[in-house]
Amino acid sequence: MAKSVFYHAGCPVCISAEHDIVELIGAEKVEIVHLGEVSSRIGEAEAAGVKSVPALVTSNGNVLHINFGASIADVKG
Repeated sequence: MAKSVFYHAGCPVCISAEHDIVELIGAEKVEIVHLGEVSSRIGEAEAAGVKSVPALVTSNGNVLHINFGASIADVKG
């Protein structure tokens, strides 16, 4: 089964959401992607439908935007 992917940019809102997501669904079921550190994956996040971070892309492709930390345009710089 494919993992969900949690995209974030490292802001306090994102870090808090990351901890909650890992606690809720388990570290083994979610890949954490810090777009501020791995900017090469921004295009992948956009292609999946991520408009802002933090966001969780579920294993079946649904995008769940969680709170609002930064728009994907802000992450791109």
